[in-house]
Amino acid sequence: MAKLYFHYSTMNAGKSTLLLQASHNYQERGMTTYLITAQLDNRAGEGKIGSRIGIGAAADTFTVDDDLFAKIQSKLSAEKISCVLIDEAQFLTSQQVWQLAKAVDDLAVPIMCYGLRVDFLGNLFPGSASLLALADEMREIKTICHCGKKATMVVRQDEDGNIVKGGDQIQIGGNETYVSLCRRHWRDAFEN
Repeated sequence: MAKLYFHYSTMNAGKSTLLLQASHNYQERGMTTYLITAQLDNRAGEGKIGSRIGIGAAADTFTVDDDLFAKIQSKLSAEKISCVLIDEAQFLTSQQVWQLAKAVDDLAVPIMCYGLRVDFLGNLFPGSASLLALADEMREIKTICHCGKKATMVVRQDEDGNIVKGGDQIQIGGNETYVSLCRRHWRDAFEN
């Protein structure tokens, strides 16, 4: 039975690595996967999912205007797909998450989404909020704070390493921009 999965975490927990490993596992068994990532995050290159450990794969992209049900249905009509894997799922719209749920229900294809749960201000991303509401199964991917506790939050830093306490929810960046922290150290960073 197909399900909608949401694998979530903070920055630098290995979400893309796990997505690429899942795709590899399917392919190793002779199955085809359909990889999709957010077009606005092209740090690994246009139409590519990349991991900090150096592995990557080509992927289709989505924008906020795409109908993902139609995109998946079209792909399925062209070839047999065993699983759809979506990176940067926090950038999905609520409507797109409903489209993914419809694809699972009506097209009987499992869909695994990987993304951030909250932004640097501690607020849910719209795509993540909808996935938390609609996913059949959820899994937290854990990473650690500098103190050794589980990191559940992330701070944004400017080019001088100062904590940014406001701004747009979306700013593409990696280790140079974001640091994962436990809730206590996240609070400390915002209170100072």
